[in-house]
Amino acid sequence: MSPDTFSEQSSLDQPVGIELLSAQLLSERYQTLKQVLRSHKDDFSQVHSTRMHRSLSWLKAAAEQIADDNLDQAFINLWISFSACFYIEGEEPIGPFIEKIVILDEHQKIYDCLWHEYSGSVKALIKNPYVFAEFWQAQRAQLQQKANGQVGMAEAAWRRSFDQSSVEALNYLSRKKVAPLFSIVLDRLYVLRNQVLQGGATYQSRVNREQVSDGVNLLASIMPIIIGIMLDGADQDWGEIAYPVITK
Repeated sequence: MSPDTFSEQSSLDQPVGIELLSAQLLSERYQTLKQVLRSHKDDFSQVHSTRMHRSLSWLKAAAEQIADDNLDQAFINLWISFSACFYIEGEEPIGPFIEKIVILDEHQKIYDCLWHEYSGSVKALIKNPYVFAEFWQAQRAQLQQKANGQVGMAEAAWRRSFDQSSVEALNYLSRKKVAPLFSIVLDRLYVLRNQVLQGGATYQSRVNREQVSDGVNLLASIMPIIIGIMLDGADQDWGEIAYPVITK
């Protein structure tokens, strides 16, 4: 069994930006992956089938939202699709999950995606301080220091860490260290996820359009790859799911 039946070539021929992975192309990849799941439903455990079905349902929803140019909702749907792949009640073991995905990625599709996207959405996210957790920690610290009549060094501290993170990402990319590079990118996406899901951003605001667009572009490119790897690795232990299907 191989879910590698969908072609990556068509996305390489399109310009960098939100148009890089169109709603139509994402929908086509969804249909291909859905067919893989259907054709092997008797080979998969109920837990794995449920996990993949849920992730794919949100991927489909994201394609529909991209078609409607609703990037906020598309980002939310893509993040849920990602979370459905690994979430376990009480913990979010992103590190081990990413390590496993990278190991099982025999054709290095994740690396190819990150490499291709580096001049676009990956680099934009890494270079954007507004999706860097320590930036916001520093802003809150500065407000507290001003309120107390103090002068702090929060600005310099976050800037050093931010610059170091950017250098590390480039080094990981050049040395093909996919897991730590992907972890840095996910750290940025997680900050964006918190902003959107926890009410830290205005719906369809022009203020954060750049990072939302970059987040949608990257997740829409990489989620079909992750789902494909997991479909092909159905014999792996992906853990239980927090909310199993209950039959009466």
